[in-house]
Formats: sequence, C-alpha cells, structure tokens
Amino acid sequence: MRLRKASAKLLARERVCRVATAGKDGMPHVTPVCHVLADGKIYFAAGGNSQKVRHLTANPHLAVLVDLYTDDWSWLKGVMVQGTARLLRRGPEFRKIRTLLYQKYPHYPDESAVEESDDVIVEVTPARVASWGLEDPR
Repeated sequence: MRLRKASAKLLARERVCRVATAGKDGMPHVTPVCHVLADGKIYFAAGGNSQKVRHLTANPHLAVLVDLYTDDWSWLKGVMVQGTARLLRRGPEFRKIRTLLYQKYPHYPDESAVEESDDVIVEVTPARVASWGLEDPR
C-alpha cells in the first residue's frame, strides 16, 4: 500500500511514534520509538532481545501511530499504520537505515548506538492506513 502524501509528510517529520505489537498470547505491548520513513516504509531500531522483537518474531503484525494533540480539537492530526514487520539484523540494508536514523537523530550514535551485533532494525510495510486532521480545518 502506498502512503498518501500528507500521511507520509507527517510520518517523516515527527520525531517519535508509538509501536504496538502482540506476542503469541495476544497480550499487547506499546512503546515509543524513534523512526524514519524511507521508500514508503517505516523503520526503527530495537534491541535484539527486546520484547517488541520477541513479539515480532512470533507475530510480525504491528501498528505504528504518530499523532499530534492540541486542546483545539479542530487541529488534531494523526496517522495509524497497520502492517507487517521484517527484521533486519545486519548487512548493507541495516547500515543504510542506521545512517538515516543517525541523520535524523544526531545524538543517536553517542546515546544509543545501533550495532549489528546486538540490535535489529524493524522494517514496517504498510497494509492499512488511517489518518485524521491532515487537511487545514479553516
């Protein structure tokens, strides 16, 4: 599925998204992550043994949410993407996305370096997208 321009713009611009996963038992797990958008897919890094990676190994379906809140509800905005995850553990594709993450978040290498030996990069391929408030309400 191709992201609409307004949804892609919000996903690319925002600094944090929430990722929801569920393991074999169906228990949901939601966590914030730093992400990048590249070629219509969402990417984020995670510890190789983190709960979200364990969940995605058992069940590759996930949801990603970026939203903006304001007390003026006519300006609420958001994008929710449901999709399938692919885990990148090493190699040129891993390093390419790590570079994009480091460009968007310059403090990433010093504060939370992403290493091929310990971490994974999660690639999210959108299957369904819901959005709201992406048009100027005035």
